Amino acid sequence: MITIIKDVTDHLEQLAPLRYQESYDNAGLLTGNPKDEVRAVLISLDCTEEVVEDAISKGCNLIVAHHPIIFKGLKSLTGKNYVERTIIKAIQNNIAIYASHTNLDSVVNGVNTKIADRLELQQQRILANKPQTLMQLVTFVPVENTEAVLAALHQAGAGNIGEYSNCSFQVQGTGRFLPSENADPKIGQPGKPEQVQENRLEVIFPAYLQGKIMAALRAAHPYEEVAHYLYSLENQNQEVGIGVIGELERGLSEEEFLAYLKEKMELQGLRYTTVGTKNIKRVAVCGGAGSFLIKDALRQGADALVTGDVKYHEFFDAEGRMMIADIGHYESEVYTKEIFYDTISKNFTNFAVYLTNVNTNPVRYTF
Repeated sequence: MITIIKDVTDHLEQLAPLRYQESYDNAGLLTGNPKDEVRAVLISLDCTEEVVEDAISKGCNLIVAHHPIIFKGLKSLTGKNYVERTIIKAIQNNIAIYASHTNLDSVVNGVNTKIADRLELQQQRILANKPQTLMQLVTFVPVENTEAVLAALHQAGAGNIGEYSNCSFQVQGTGRFLPSENADPKIGQPGKPEQVQENRLEVIFPAYLQGKIMAALRAAHPYEEVAHYLYSLENQNQEVGIGVIGELERGLSEEEFLAYLKEKMELQGLRYTTVGTKNIKRVAVCGGAGSFLIKDALRQGADALVTGDVKYHEFFDAEGRMMIADIGHYESEVYTKEIFYDTISKNFTNFAVYLTNVNTNPVRYTF
């Protein structure tokens, strides 16, 4: 069986829909023909010239990376910088590049869950949930067709709330309508008033699935014209947002926590603020640059925030109430590669999947 690039990217977008990327981001397929057959896949945190060389040496024609190599608009491709040289080399060797960036930061089982799992945090939940990513569908279905319509909606992705699936609400009532002379009603006759015992159905769903949900409704509903309402919800989405917060098995002293953090994240060093004699038990994490979550972490009672790229003045924002542990951008996200590797290897067995040998961290340390 042949697997094309679009098969792989579609699978990755089920895990981390592109709709969840930030407005400034550029996740998705950056180079390559989505209809090309996949020969082998190379996984990397970043895409650089060295990573493309690694792909060539391993016979890979698809690179899956966390960070997009094309982030800002390109006005030329002359090889004047590493971005242009990387793109040119990929195109010359018919290598597709795909990035899953802030969309993977924003989902359960994404970047931040990976960090939380390495730290063995319990009772994990999203630190800063995203609003306005959910919608509600209300529709009216003859009683005898209710289960079939619900099954179609659930199959399309409606009715998932946290750890619960197939969620819906229904109440029975009487639907009344008058088909025109040109109508072809499933129930009743043209030109004659009709009333039917119907269920009012309500389900919620991720907003990006609207087209799929509506197609499923129309395909399963018996009526020629489907009465429905769509609402955008302000509810915070339990499955979408930035950062993760959880609990250590037991409280650790500052010294114990720093040693634990170094061990679990395999760190050479880190920058941190002190909390004195306070034990650290509730820990918030955010891969990459997460200082914008300091207030959220404080609001949720975190004893420590583990992230990267914290600026000097931002360390003051903890106000001695919480440790800020800056472990580095690369160090906080390097295990993201395992997410890509595990899901692609598990779901596609007709081509090889490799982790790159290239260390793309541009930062070096001396002690």
